[in-house]
Amino acid sequence: MTRALAQGYPDAHCELDFGTALDLTVAVILSAQCTDKRVNEVTPALFHKYPTAADYAGANRVELEEMIRPTGFFRNKATSIMGLGAALVDKHGGEVPGTLEELVRLPGIGRKTANVVLGEAFDVPGITVDTHFGRLVRRWGWTEETDPVKVEHAIGELVPRKDWTMLSHWTIFHGRRVCHARKPACGACFLAPDCPSFGDGPTDPAVAGKLVKGDEAPHLVAFAEQVRAGKKKAGAAK
Repeated sequence: MTRALAQGYPDAHCELDFGTALDLTVAVILSAQCTDKRVNEVTPALFHKYPTAADYAGANRVELEEMIRPTGFFRNKATSIMGLGAALVDKHGGEVPGTLEELVRLPGIGRKTANVVLGEAFDVPGITVDTHFGRLVRRWGWTEETDPVKVEHAIGELVPRKDWTMLSHWTIFHGRRVCHARKPACGACFLAPDCPSFGDGPTDPAVAGKLVKGDEAPHLVAFAEQVRAGKKKAGAAK
């Protein structure tokens, strides 16, 4: 399944736009309960106005809240971002640290955010257990755990450490494009032959194909057809 995910999403990546480790950390905080697309609409002006940790630490709260308002929960997020800036200035010379232990001690940073920052900004492998990742690995039967930390550890034992970051991207891409929460596109999924939850969504390829989202939809539908054809050929050979 991981090999198929790599084939299906050769260009999988973090869909948050950022330039520095600080930019990324702030973007991930803003992404809570918000789409990456909406965050990316807000951050260019935000990053321009607040290029350093000290800028966030000394930000005018009203101005900061107004800039990030479209991402939702803007008051809590402003508190986290300002606290993050202050902690980075006080304890890390204004720089984002590169270890999980240091990151999770910062305001607004949990293991999910820390693993994103480590993987993208520092090339340290990490598993990002967001809602898509947790939902899919349970749907695939890889684990029954629901606690994100337990999910992270369980999947870490199944997959080589070097693949952790990319597995997160592949899985999140698949959750956003094919394996939807309420109506997965089972009939247009290239993982269908190996998925124990096949049938949770429409199994007719034509119906399911209309559910596939994103610019990669034609490629994903074609890849699923290729997989189906390969399985039929293999079955006929037996």
